[in-house]
Amino acid sequence: MSDDHTHVQEFFGARAAEWDRRFSDDGPAYAAAVAELGLREGDRVLDAGCGTGRALTPLRGAVGPSGVVIGADLTPAMLEAAVRAGRDRDGRLLLADVAALPLRSRSLDAVFAAGLIAHLPQPAENLRELARVVRPSGTLALFHPIGRAALAARQGRQITAEDLRAEPNLRPLLAGSGWRMTSYVDEDDRFLALAVRED
Repeated sequence: MSDDHTHVQEFFGARAAEWDRRFSDDGPAYAAAVAELGLREGDRVLDAGCGTGRALTPLRGAVGPSGVVIGADLTPAMLEAAVRAGRDRDGRLLLADVAALPLRSRSLDAVFAAGLIAHLPQPAENLRELARVVRPSGTLALFHPIGRAALAARQGRQITAEDLRAEPNLRPLLAGSGWRMTSYVDEDDRFLALAVRED
């Protein structure tokens, strides 16, 4: 993908108004993935590429009222849809590029990223930026509410060996970006890779 974010903003901007309605049954999958992130009361978490903010409510539930939830997205229309859905009550929304987050280094306990990795223009560098804002031993969840094969079928394409989400590709990509993969699940009804921030 190009470093020019116009394509990403146009793609998601055109779909923002219908996004939640189109994927209305994904809520339980988001909640289950957030639960596996292992957040605690008072933690600080980023939803990177938050879209319409579907993870913000379960993230808020996990960290409680004393925690901090931030949703960052590159597409204004997605953040506007999050506000219309009232999800800005669960977290602070930022119009921001995950390649250059306006956050202090080591200021977060975790990052949740739903469907993000396929849209990163420079995956290794972008994952390093996510690692920068997380404390050592903090966690990362790369999530999608359906697995790679089901997603490819939905999009009318075949899975290729180059798919970044394939475990043989993702594990070294994460390792080279400051993360150590701790679990990997790729099933029809979900994709979830968990990683820990290395020192």
